[in-house]
Amino acid sequence: MSTEPRINERIRVPEVRLVGPNGEQVGIVSIHDALKLAQEADLDLVEVAATARPPVCKLMDYGKFKYESAMKAREARKNQAHTIIKEIKLRPKIDPHDYETKKGHVVRFLKAGDKVKVTIMFRGREQSRPELGFRLLQRLAEDVQELGFVESQPKQDGRNMIMVIGPHKKKAEAKAEKAAAKAQRGEDAAAEVPSEQEA
Repeated sequence: MSTEPRINERIRVPEVRLVGPNGEQVGIVSIHDALKLAQEADLDLVEVAATARPPVCKLMDYGKFKYESAMKAREARKNQAHTIIKEIKLRPKIDPHDYETKKGHVVRFLKAGDKVKVTIMFRGREQSRPELGFRLLQRLAEDVQELGFVESQPKQDGRNMIMVIGPHKKKAEAKAEKAAAKAQRGEDAAAEVPSEQEA
């Protein structure tokens, strides 16, 4: 089933409710008259509401309409922010320095508006001590609580324990802040460069 609207000769109904090129109501006219009007105006007759009785058709430049619709859809997709799930893997007996490094990555991801999946990998006998992993995940959640919240509580999944931390900030907000900070840095750099008259 095609989602494309029917145009010109493909509209097979005896009469239509016609809308002019500027949105003005023409009224109910026979399909023959509507096609004739479209031809005279060098426009297409496009069915915009097929389920109405009689169907609503509009006089328009269909090629231009399709192009503009595609551009709008592209623009909407470009502005849409996709939340990405980043993953960080830890071991239950992690070195304090390594922990700080991994925590730094989590902070960076949350600031960018991304979710973080934290995985604790247990090996050998460590599997009999899941509380070590649980405590480590709790500590990490507390350390980053001003940037994110625990979206899914720690749960055992085979040899791993998984927790998801979601950012307080939406991806779009984080993007906007980053752009604003970049613009501010650009202004500051421009202000520091002396003009030719000062030099």
